[in-house]
Amino acid sequence: MKTARPQLVRGRMTRTFGAAVVAVFVAALLGPAPVASAAAEPALNTPVATMDAALHCPSSFTHPNHEPVLLVHGVTSTYSESWFGYAPALQNAGYDVCGIDLPGRSMVDIQDSTEYVVHAIDRISAATGRKVDVIGHSEGNMQLRWAVKWWPHLQNEVDDMVDLASPSHGITGGNLFCVLPCAPALQQFSIGSNFVAALNQGDETPGAISYTNIYSYTDEAITPFTTAPTSGAKNIAVQNVCFGRVVAHFGFLYDAVTYRLVLDALSHPGTADPARLPFGKCLEGNLPGVSVLDATAATAVVVANFDATLLTTPVVRSEPPLRSYALG
Repeated sequence: MKTARPQLVRGRMTRTFGAAVVAVFVAALLGPAPVASAAAEPALNTPVATMDAALHCPSSFTHPNHEPVLLVHGVTSTYSESWFGYAPALQNAGYDVCGIDLPGRSMVDIQDSTEYVVHAIDRISAATGRKVDVIGHSEGNMQLRWAVKWWPHLQNEVDDMVDLASPSHGITGGNLFCVLPCAPALQQFSIGSNFVAALNQGDETPGAISYTNIYSYTDEAITPFTTAPTSGAKNIAVQNVCFGRVVAHFGFLYDAVTYRLVLDALSHPGTADPARLPFGKCLEGNLPGVSVLDATAATAVVVANFDATLLTTPVVRSEPPLRSYALG
C-alpha cells in the first residue's frame, strides 16, 4: 500500500496536517489480507492490491486506549480534501486515523466503491485486534451502511458509525443532475432509486453498532433535510444543539459543534449525547487546528473539484443494476 500525507494547498502555501500521517501500511507489515467476508457474503471483486493502495493508515497503531478510526469521504472528493481538519484533530485527540481514496472520486457504482470500505475495515480490525470507529461524510455514509448491511460480519468489527450530512433516503440533487445522463453514484442516491430502496429495506441500523447521525437544516445538498434521519440511529440536528447555527454541506468537515458530537460518540459507550457537550459550545467556530482561512480555502478546493469532476466523470443513462446479493 502506498505512502502519502494529507495536505491542503492555499495559494502557494501547503499546510501539512499536524504530526505526519504516514499513509497506508506496507502490505508485508499487515500480513496477508484477511478474508473479507463469510462464505455466504458477497465476494470482493476488486484486486486486493488496488484496495490496499487506496487505504491510508499510520505506519503503526500507537493509541490502544481508543478504537482506530476510518474516515470515508463523499462524492467528487478524496481523503485529504475532505478530512483536512478531522485527520489531525483526531490524531491530536489520541486516535489512530485511517482513510480511503474511493475510486473515481466516489462517482462510480457505489456497490463497487463499497468493496474498498469492506476491505479497509477488515484490514484495520485484523491489524489492531480491535473494533473500528467509522465516520462518513455525505455519500460516504452510503458506502458504510451498504457495507455493514450486506457484509454482516462487519457488524462485529465496527463499534461506532457516525454519519455526517448523509443522503440516507435519497436527495433531490441526484434527480436534478440525472435529468440528463449522469455519474452512476448520482443515479444511485437519487430519490426513488433502486439502490436507496435496497439500502433502507428492513433494518436501517443492523447489528450492535452505535449509530449517530448528524445533520443540518441548512445543508444545501441534503434536500429535503428530512431524508437524513436514519431509523434506529441517534439522529441529531445541529440546530437542535445550537439554535440558529448555520452548517452547510461542506461545513460539516470543519464545524466545531459537529466535531464535538463526533468526539463524544467515539469517546463514550453508545451514541453521541449533546447533553455532555460543554457550556459555551455554541460559541466555537471551527474544530481544533482549522482557521477561518483554512476552512475557506478548503471549501474552495472542494467546490472547484466538484465542478471539475462533474464535467469529466463518465456518465450513464440509467442506474447501475443491483447486484444479485441485494435482490429479493
